[in-house]
Amino acid sequence: MTDVNELIPAPVAVRDVRVAGGFVFDENTVIDAGPGTEATERWLRGVLGAATGLALPPGAGDDGETVRLRVMPGDAGHLGPEGYKLYVNGDDITIHGGGPAGVFWGAQTLRQLLGPEAFRRAPVVPGRRWLVPGTFVEDSPRFRWRGLMLDVSRHFMPKEGVLRYLDLMAAHKLNVFHFHLTDDQGWRVEIERYPRLTEVGSWRARTKFGHRASPLWEEKPHGGFYTQDDIREIVAYAAERHITVVPEIDVPGHSQAAIAAYPELGNTDVIDTTSLSVWDTWGINKNVLAPTDNTLRFFEGVFEELLGLFPGEFVHIGGDECPKDQWRESPAAQARIAELGVGDEDGLQSWFVGHFDKWLAARGRRLIGWDEILEGGLAEGAAVSSWRGYAGGITAARAGHDVVMCPEQQVYLDHRQHGGPDEPVPIGYVRTLEDVFRFEPVPPELGPEEARHVLGTQANLWTEVMEDTARVDYQAFPRLAAFAEVAWSTLPAPADRDYADFERRMTAHYGRLDALGVGYRPPAGPRPWQRRPGVLGRPIEGTPPTV
Repeated sequence: MTDVNELIPAPVAVRDVRVAGGFVFDENTVIDAGPGTEATERWLRGVLGAATGLALPPGAGDDGETVRLRVMPGDAGHLGPEGYKLYVNGDDITIHGGGPAGVFWGAQTLRQLLGPEAFRRAPVVPGRRWLVPGTFVEDSPRFRWRGLMLDVSRHFMPKEGVLRYLDLMAAHKLNVFHFHLTDDQGWRVEIERYPRLTEVGSWRARTKFGHRASPLWEEKPHGGFYTQDDIREIVAYAAERHITVVPEIDVPGHSQAAIAAYPELGNTDVIDTTSLSVWDTWGINKNVLAPTDNTLRFFEGVFEELLGLFPGEFVHIGGDECPKDQWRESPAAQARIAELGVGDEDGLQSWFVGHFDKWLAARGRRLIGWDEILEGGLAEGAAVSSWRGYAGGITAARAGHDVVMCPEQQVYLDHRQHGGPDEPVPIGYVRTLEDVFRFEPVPPELGPEEARHVLGTQANLWTEVMEDTARVDYQAFPRLAAFAEVAWSTLPAPADRDYADFERRMTAHYGRLDALGVGYRPPAGPRPWQRRPGVLGRPIEGTPPTV
């Protein structure tokens, strides 16, 4: 049993209900699921049934036996579709959601109230008493976009690892999975009409170990990709957990894996693109897509298949870190600039992004890209992932465009967590658990109308120096728990937030993470096997700027 004041993320309102004994889960407990709650019923029976060893069959039981799930717009609807009310007394447990998602988030809270053993996959104490204290919780999220970006291009994460991360997101009430599927170092999604994207583009011969300045290499092939059925499974698994999957296909930069597979996509009048292979190191790559009709048609074909796999509103096209050197040197690119009348290379990138903005809009979808898509003019209808700081998001919001705030100085979880010498492959600024807890997604420069364009916020996990799931766990946790609270809960101004209370609640939450098998960074520092002695990183000293 968990204290009602140990929930993460913190709910809007929670209080003890004075009832004798609370509610006990036992062999008589049933789940009474109303219309629209079927996915939550399946999830509850799966996770709690496994942890408790109880059957939890469907039905309407007597007093003290029933967990009731209801979509109740009249009761919880004022909290929005993701809001919920959770009532626990001696007679029953009732979760009322403003929509199906609200019921699911209420079920996540119920799981926390049962204690850390409820996060295990089999009973660890046979015959234990599963008590939920008398409780009332009223809750709803601050933001509609509560995201995690996972880069599977630099280091591939097998499908089972992705499904696990969707479960970890759901446990923290995160609801947008930004799936970074392509980059210079690997193409990770099957495209049936272009088989070489995975035959050639999904693996590299070797991999830089550590920062790009490191002299170390892992001298073995690295790769992998998701079949279209894998993607369908991932998307369906996410949807059962009320998580939307936003795919990212990087254009026009970060494209060497695609060019290695199909050399005609590159600037063939500048470089022998047939000599390129999937990139084996890190950094910003000068080999970018050629701004030709052939390239446009090729990626329209890619996106056509993707739209059949990913039903969500947004498609991410990257648009970041596209060096213009080859375009400056390319007679074909310069002729295209003159033909289109776009002025310069920034205008050419804006035209490229604008083409896919219109193409996606004509098919009922919305383009989102990194804040470089602002260069040369922002495409109509496009949304912006503001990563270089707040500035791009502020500019976009003031121009009436929607924004997801993910500034690297604040919520890039590949950045190191401590300044000590034992941090594995230290990258970037020190971003502690408290730093992430005090992150504020909406900059004060935005007025109320402009701030409405901030859809929400996202933490990003770039995996250049994360060679396996254990390293991803270490970088993500426990900071992702703090980020989840920032994204979900209505908190005071950063300086006024009660970090001591959050630390107290994290003490209970570490038990949940242990039960889930998460290899988080312990508060006292990395365990011996989490260190990477002698592997060069790129630490940046000082306090990160607010830009």
